[in-house]
Amino acid sequence: MSIAGGLPRAVERARATGCDALQIFTKSSGQWRARPLPDAEIAEFRRLSVDLAVRPVIAHASYLINLASPDDTLRARSSAALGEELDRAEALGLLGVVLHPGSYTTSTEQAGLARIAGGIAKVMADRPDHRTMLLLEHTAGQGTNLGHTFEQLQTIIAEVERAGTATAIGVCLDTCHLLAAGYDLGSDTGYADTIRQLDATVGLRRLKALHLNDSKTPRGSRVDRHTHIGNGHVGLGAFRRLLTDPRLEDLPMVLETPKARSGNTLGTEPDSMDLENLRMLRALLEDATGSGAPSASR
Repeated sequence: MSIAGGLPRAVERARATGCDALQIFTKSSGQWRARPLPDAEIAEFRRLSVDLAVRPVIAHASYLINLASPDDTLRARSSAALGEELDRAEALGLLGVVLHPGSYTTSTEQAGLARIAGGIAKVMADRPDHRTMLLLEHTAGQGTNLGHTFEQLQTIIAEVERAGTATAIGVCLDTCHLLAAGYDLGSDTGYADTIRQLDATVGLRRLKALHLNDSKTPRGSRVDRHTHIGNGHVGLGAFRRLLTDPRLEDLPMVLETPKARSGNTLGTEPDSMDLENLRMLRALLEDATGSGAPSASR
């Protein structure tokens, strides 16, 4: 949800749309600088998330952050920005900050993974009392982007764990990214194998959030293009499996599908495509379970 008009407005937009969980940017996603968060705004955000029952809330980190970069200046700036993202999320009482691991650009995959792990370890070591988790997002694998295999995520986590800070790291899966990276969600056996691979590498206990997005591109394309639920290559069966998997029923599931309106608005009226995507997912859940109402985390 947009934070136009202040962070508390995002909670009001989520409730007006019928959401139980929420993802926000705590600052502009395309800028390094961030305005300070006034104490009064933090307090109102915390109050509304409880009073309006929009919990948990997660943040998505800036797209500018690249801990894998071989450029020392960019990597240092990325580390500082990640620390600021975690500090803002901690002040707001958020579950976690979702981070794209990074791109190795002119170096190598191995070197990029090592730089990511080292950057995360330092940032988190400086914040030993933080409760907000860092959630590594599984990526589609475009270009030199890292994090598109479970093994890459496992490597990062294992390296950070050696530094003693991995307990605060989780993983966020994205259905569009999974498909584009080559993972099979389209059949019972394919879905079961994907979850088995996740558990054998990263571990299901580290899965803390899901992004539910359909994909404009087919399986294995390595191209990240989100579209509306039921309008892409992921398939309604895949969403049904995720929604009804008892191992995932307590996880926040967030839509990152396109909006009907372009640009930010100061109002809180629901976006028509948000309503339609939620309707599709809740209908799948209701049809699969035979219940008249979705569980609280949907």
